[in-house]
Amino acid sequence: MTIDAKPMSCEEFQSQLAELVGSGANVLNHPHLKECPNDCQRLYQDLQTIADAAKQLFQDQQPEDNLWERIESAIKKGDA
Repeated sequence: MTIDAKPMSCEEFQSQLAELVGSGANVLNHPHLKECPNDCQRLYQDLQTIADAAKQLFQDQQPEDNLWERIESAIKKGDA
């Protein structure tokens, strides 16, 4: 097995950036960000700011207390 030592281009990194941010990965440790002379670091920070703001728009919602009882009841009715 050979390891590809070719550095990632900005285009390659940017095409994966949204997925990396969404996965919760520590993107700041990505080799491309550590060596990129362009604006990838700023792009990452902007995308992270947007992702953090989006989380604030949708607060955690808890299901109703009797949700599982209603699901179980619906399943049992379907078996009849």
